[in-house]
Amino acid sequence: MNVENAKSQMRKGMLEYCILLLLRGEPSYANDIIQRLKVAQLIVVEGTLYPLLTRLKKDGLLSYEWKESQQGPPRKYYALTSDGEKWLNGLDNAWNELATTVALLKKDIHTEITNPENA
Repeated sequence: MNVENAKSQMRKGMLEYCILLLLRGEPSYANDIIQRLKVAQLIVVEGTLYPLLTRLKKDGLLSYEWKESQQGPPRKYYALTSDGEKWLNGLDNAWNELATTVALLKKDIHTEITNPENA
């Protein structure tokens, strides 16, 4: 068993959620998204991000707008659509349920280890 492999799979599973969270506040272009994910220690490369952004756009969860840049060609800024907001709210609920479940399991396991007579 490889912990790094499991960790990678977990990150892949939550990448869509993290991207939508970043776009909740304001439209961003791909390089901004990558930089913000790196700050959050979720390393993503363009080859991973662009197909995901394209799929989310195709699914109606994102829209984009071209904006002029002072540092080169126009940039494509991605934003949540109203369907994207609804989807993100659903993901928020799912995340909260999972986080609660894991916390409860960790607490139960800790209780069993420290107080085996109560198990």
